Amino acid sequence: MALPGRLKNRSHIYFPIIFAASFLASCGNEPKAPVTETPVKTVAVAKVPTPVFNPDSAYTFVKAQVDFGSRIPGTAAHEKCADYLVAKLKSYGFTVTVQTGTIQTFDKKQFTLKNIIAQFNPGVQSRIMLCSHWDSRPWADSDTKDKDKPFDSANDGPSGVGLALEIARNVSGAKPNIGVDIMYFDMEDYGEDGGSEDTWCLGTQYWAKNIIPSNYYANFGVLLDMVGAPNATFPKESQSVSLAGAAVDKVWKAASEIGYGNYFVSQTRQFVGVDDHIYINKAGVTCLDIIEYNPATGGFGDYHHTHKDNMSIIDKNTLKAVGQTLLEVIYSEK
Repeated sequence: MALPGRLKNRSHIYFPIIFAASFLASCGNEPKAPVTETPVKTVAVAKVPTPVFNPDSAYTFVKAQVDFGSRIPGTAAHEKCADYLVAKLKSYGFTVTVQTGTIQTFDKKQFTLKNIIAQFNPGVQSRIMLCSHWDSRPWADSDTKDKDKPFDSANDGPSGVGLALEIARNVSGAKPNIGVDIMYFDMEDYGEDGGSEDTWCLGTQYWAKNIIPSNYYANFGVLLDMVGAPNATFPKESQSVSLAGAAVDKVWKAASEIGYGNYFVSQTRQFVGVDDHIYINKAGVTCLDIIEYNPATGGFGDYHHTHKDNMSIIDKNTLKAVGQTLLEVIYSEK
């Protein structure tokens, strides 16, 4: 029988195979040494103490802008103020980019706008943006006299710009754990009174269509608009509540906790048609507006777009309330 004979001839192969299989099986039954896992160390990031906001310094920054004259686009005062702001931000360790672009205003004039974009800790993902407009309206058209003449525009623009500069000075000395961006937008106030909303905020509209830095991200932004008048109150602006509600709550809560609840009142008011934060939100960056509400006018202060808007209405106590609140927010952010 051929089949049994062939098996006999190969019997010397089977024994080693069976032996090897048995040996491996017996090895598999031996107890394994326990695997020791190396614990992952969690490094706690220490909170940097919140610095003290200096209202005297902020006031000086506001005055420096006003001293150039009305910062109307196309004027020497506008050019000198831009150079001043860029130099100051660079002196505080910010990386600064000046975004330029040609735009046309409602009256068919063309200007070269300058958006000043500054970043501290640009490589850090967690960031807060502070922004304001730095240009002046060319006319005091809400006044009863000299309506066609320029005005100082101390609160409407410079108060927010100066306040952010003082924060930049603090950030340069007591470096926070997050990144801080300061954006000064141009051509905000060259809009048509009673005209289309899109004739206003030309600088932010331009930035929203040409965002720099590219793929820009911030946890949230804070627009500072008219933040220096005496006894100012800042309710929760209604569009900010809709577009950036969590950030609004964070800022107003911080103000209350450090004793500035009389400035940051827990009421929601609808009194802003359009402002820079609207276009920033449209660009995909959450942004709220800190802006004064005057109960007597049911809107902005009675100085708005009049010759009353000069250094006489800049109050250091108000600058302190807003500035210290924002520092608390920045240094508490993770």
